[in-house]
Amino acid sequence: MTKTPTPHIGAQYGEIAETVIMAGDPLRAKFMAENFLENPKQFNNVRGMLGFTGTHQGKRVSVMGHGMGMPSLGIYTYELFNFYGVKTIIRVGSAGSINPDLHIGDLVIAMGACTNSNYASQYELPGTFAPIADFGLLRKAADSCEQIGVNYRVGNVFSSDVFYSDNAHNDKWMQMGVLAVEMEVAALYMNAARSGNKALAICTISDHILTGEVTTAEERQKTFTKMMDVAFSLI
Repeated sequence: MTKTPTPHIGAQYGEIAETVIMAGDPLRAKFMAENFLENPKQFNNVRGMLGFTGTHQGKRVSVMGHGMGMPSLGIYTYELFNFYGVKTIIRVGSAGSINPDLHIGDLVIAMGACTNSNYASQYELPGTFAPIADFGLLRKAADSCEQIGVNYRVGNVFSSDVFYSDNAHNDKWMQMGVLAVEMEVAALYMNAARSGNKALAICTISDHILTGEVTTAEERQKTFTKMMDVAFSLI
């Protein structure tokens, strides 16, 4: 715990809460700080990756951006888990639906994450690792969705290393019951497992790969609040 500040986070040890709610877009983290936290204090602006600590209904919590893709999220969550004493990370992000019943604004709670990434090779495991969520967080999130009344599904997502792909093979993932495509969850769950901590990802459908439904960047930043309601209910 003496390695703070880290190369990517400018906070001192103790300035970040044990629970961190993270979003790919640092402006979404700023939005959460302004709309969900009491007395937020900024702890990071290194590389523009904003982070804030405050309280929510009297409980201490931090919010922070993590950037796009597994390499970026992997760096930030590794440092939070291993250098800042963070015990729980909840990702609130966007995902593209490959399920006929999931449309823009619906939520996906990622029970597990398939991936085309080589991220797990660093662990030199004698087989294939299956990254999964913390069940306690997952169960509470599903209960919260029921209480809020938002349409949601629990299941597998596909964490892709590429956004623009010559051969996405979404039909094949759909045949295996995968609900949506995003770019970070697998690395989050692996980092949590390796450090002995907890993680959950809650994603809002921002586009539909099958139907062509889309949203704007501003809509993704400011209107995807149901997943934030669910995430903060877990604190």
